[in-house]
Parts: sequence; structure tokens; C-alpha cells
Amino acid sequence: MSKEHLLVIEDDEDIRELIRINLVKDGFRVTCVEEGASAMKAIQGTTFDLVLLDLMLPDMHGLDICKFLRRDPKTASLPVVIVTAKREDADIVVGLELGADDYIVKPFSPRVLLARIQAILRRTNQIAVGDDETPIKHDDMVIHSGRREVSIKGKPVELTFTEFQILHLLASRRGWVFTRQQMVNAIRGEDYTIVNRSIDVQIAGLRKKLGSYGRYIETIRAVGYRYADTSARK
Repeated sequence: MSKEHLLVIEDDEDIRELIRINLVKDGFRVTCVEEGASAMKAIQGTTFDLVLLDLMLPDMHGLDICKFLRRDPKTASLPVVIVTAKREDADIVVGLELGADDYIVKPFSPRVLLARIQAILRRTNQIAVGDDETPIKHDDMVIHSGRREVSIKGKPVELTFTEFQILHLLASRRGWVFTRQQMVNAIRGEDYTIVNRSIDVQIAGLRKKLGSYGRYIETIRAVGYRYADTSARK
């Protein structure tokens, strides 16, 4: 039985209870809140493994909570799944730009919701365990899969769950070109449905956080992305 602790932030009582029942049935520990202030208090006082976040809350916008989570080093890598009735691509892109790891539109199938949650947690746990404890090094940048840490010149770089996975995937196979769909399949599973710009948004955020090292993530026009194989150029 799963022991992960999930925080559900949802103001609609019926939807909140639907989510809670299905999560508990699947073995999760669940804390439910209906407003932003209660969510912030819960986050600061409890360690969660994943957050399900509604955008339209009575006292604040869910994206503000997402911003807070990503700016706090203690929760920067906490998986966030946005669950909302807002279905426009622009809203989805904004959520991804702020570091959300997935986006599910209401109405949704409880089975799909559970599958998405399980996929994210499974990959989070794989990174935490670390199949390969040998760090990936590129000059002054170090990527440690087992510790889920990235540092440049000894200073930590705070990445979201998805950003770390993308960087690790590309940097572990320098010079290899990955299509967007191949990246999604490797990171989130083949059953994950993406919007057109989701990978591009994650790459843009990753490049910005990596500073000068962001230039090594190269765009291969009409194909996808790769991490430059600098050794081949020497």
C-alpha cells in the first residue's frame, strides 16, 4: 500500500471529496484544504509528496501558490499537478512556465488522475533512489541523480521535478537528439498527453536557470533537442 502524503487544494466540495475518496482507496494519505491560506499553512507545517492544485480558489489564485512552492528551496522540487476547469492552451502554458509538473482539465476520469499521480511519484522515487550514483559532470556543472541535485561552481541550482528529468536525460546522452515525444515518453510515460508547447516551455525555463550552461541545450530544428557533445569538438 502506498504511503505517500498528498495535499489536495480544491474549493469545490464534491470534486474535493471525489479526489479524496479515490486517493484514499488507492492507498494514499490525503490532506484536503479548500482555500489558499489553509494550503500555505499546511505546506509550511507538513511534508508532502505531491500537491493537487486547483487554480480558481476563493481567496487567491492557485498560480500564486505554485510560484511560492517553486521559490522556496524546501518545496522547489515538490511535484505539482494542476487540476482545473481552465482549458485554454495559454493557461496550461502559464502553469508549466511556473513549474507545474502536469495539468489535468476538469471534468476528468479518476483513473486518469491516479495514473498521472502514480507516474509522477514513480519517477520521483526513481530519481531519489538513483540507478546510477555516478554524477554527470560538465566543467563546473554537476548533476547527481541519486541526490537529485544540480550545482554550478558549487552553488545549487533549484530545478523543478520535470526540469531535472529533462536535464538528466539530455546530459546523460550528450549529442543524442530527442524528439519532444521521446522526451515525454522517457520522462512521464507513453500515456502522457501534452500540449504543443509544454516541452518547449520546460526547456526555456531550464536554460534560464542554468545560465551560461543553458546554451549547451541545443534546439534541432523540426526535430527536438540535444545536449551538445563538447568532447567531440575538442
